[in-house]
Amino acid sequence: MELFKTIKELQQALTADKNKGFSIGFVPTMGALHRGHLSLVERAGLENERVVVSIFVNPTQFNNSNDLKSYPRTLDSDLELLSSYPCDYIFSPEVTEIYPEPDTRKFDFGTLETVMEGHFRPGHFNGVAQVVSKLFEIVKPDKAYFGLKDFQQYSIIKAMCSMLQLPVRIIPCDIIREKDGLAMSSRNALLTENHRAVAPQIFSILQEAVSEAELFGPEEIKKRVIGKIASIPLLQLEYFDIVDELTLQNITSWEHQGVKVGCIAVFAGSVRLIDNIVFAK
Repeated sequence: MELFKTIKELQQALTADKNKGFSIGFVPTMGALHRGHLSLVERAGLENERVVVSIFVNPTQFNNSNDLKSYPRTLDSDLELLSSYPCDYIFSPEVTEIYPEPDTRKFDFGTLETVMEGHFRPGHFNGVAQVVSKLFEIVKPDKAYFGLKDFQQYSIIKAMCSMLQLPVRIIPCDIIREKDGLAMSSRNALLTENHRAVAPQIFSILQEAVSEAELFGPEEIKKRVIGKIASIPLLQLEYFDIVDELTLQNITSWEHQGVKVGCIAVFAGSVRLIDNIVFAK
């Protein structure tokens, strides 16, 4: 396992690998690694001959400066975790290495970026597209692995690759959860003891919503989820939507063709948690 801080050093190693015909798997992260990230690394190792993990807290995707400052940075422990996984190269650059000059590119993802996360975090997905497109250009992976907890981000990345005609396969990976159901997230480390105790109820409520879909339509399910979150004093709902997996537009009937996904964002104190669940109907 080798750690690179510069694009030049990483690309020298990757060029040698590609000349040998090795396939490259890539897992982009912002660090503070947990089992969710490590499951992506594990899968990448099974499907590729070389695995690259980036650790870079990207400033352009934060529309809240306090969120950027408080985002956990744990490089030493991240490296220790990765040493037990099939990770060949770690790319952990400084901000100036990725952005020697301001990135002024503007991406237009249409309605994909105006709903849910895009509505509440304006500019977020433009920043995501900026950094991921740069990382893809640096690494030139055959496959890149993304967790489905960030479901809308996964949709945006696929759209970006199509838009820029990038020759990389985007591999979706299942959400990894704690034993109590809380979706794993680097932000979980910021939860207070009291907020951590109630946070698993988010997923429990999503599970109830799926089971109640036999009795109620999508609009009534939304009302019930909103009411249940509101009944928990330590949680504050930002949004809950049931959307088409491809268009991310709200569905109003279970007769709607295509996969339907319930997406949620909840504040537990100052910590913002997201999750989602697929409706079987």
